[in-house]
Amino acid sequence: MTAPGTAAANRGPRQRARLVLVTGMSGAGKTIALKALEDIGYEALDNLPLSLLSAVIEPAARDSGAVAVDIDVRTRDFDVDTFAAHVAPLLAGADIDARLLFVDCDDEMLRRRYTATRRRHPLAGDRPVIDGIRLERQVIEPLRARADLVIDTTDLAEGELRRTVADTFALDDGPALRVFVTSFSYRHGLPRDADLVFDVRFLANPHYEPRLKPLTGLDAGVGEFIAADPGFEPFFASLTAMLLPLLPRYEGEGKSYLTIAVGCTGGRHRSVFVARRLTDLLDDRGLWVRVRHRDLDRAAE
Repeated sequence: MTAPGTAAANRGPRQRARLVLVTGMSGAGKTIALKALEDIGYEALDNLPLSLLSAVIEPAARDSGAVAVDIDVRTRDFDVDTFAAHVAPLLAGADIDARLLFVDCDDEMLRRRYTATRRRHPLAGDRPVIDGIRLERQVIEPLRARADLVIDTTDLAEGELRRTVADTFALDDGPALRVFVTSFSYRHGLPRDADLVFDVRFLANPHYEPRLKPLTGLDAGVGEFIAADPGFEPFFASLTAMLLPLLPRYEGEGKSYLTIAVGCTGGRHRSVFVARRLTDLLDDRGLWVRVRHRDLDRAAE
């Protein structure tokens, strides 16, 4: 943990203190996210009563320069109205740069995690785990809607979650807008955290070429095959012509994180290639961008 005052001394006189409020579904990875924030220099506070938020956070943020707080249904006096009453002033205040991170996960995956670890869900009582999960989602869904960033850990390894949190909330001066590009398979559902979704299933499919089927969109031969489709270049030109003017508009409206999802049937060929091409283009334009191929290691299309 960073010694009190260290981050404050390093961030310069005009930079606001940083605050990340971590909430989301129990079992989705909030503890891992909080630990990742602590590892990059945030002072981490767990299970802080909502009524103490302002009293504790404001002096802590001034002293350390960066604070991360885990808030969930186990928190004493937790409910959405109380959360909103105490958090809204922090999110709107001028003294602290406050962000709300919601860590989410598919209900069935959460059930599997609880079953595997034999842990009790905090809201299940004497009922099945899935009942507790559904009740919790109903309770905290309004927080997901107002979150600055949603990270879905359904198909995310712990190391990837740590890297995503560290990249996103780094304490060094970074861009106002951070762009995440993910490829995915429609067979396995839409990414739950996507802001923009593009379907590339109309492109020629390498799956039906025996020499290309075992490969992925990261391989040159697959990329050449897709790029040779007469529909690819007009589509990609239209895609970038639409996106590039949008990004500064999103930034101007105060959006800090944008997730762009590109999908195909199996998530291994077309979506991977297009996501990589889009990432390279945004990177060449000097934008902060990261790419992830969600379903690359699943069965072929």
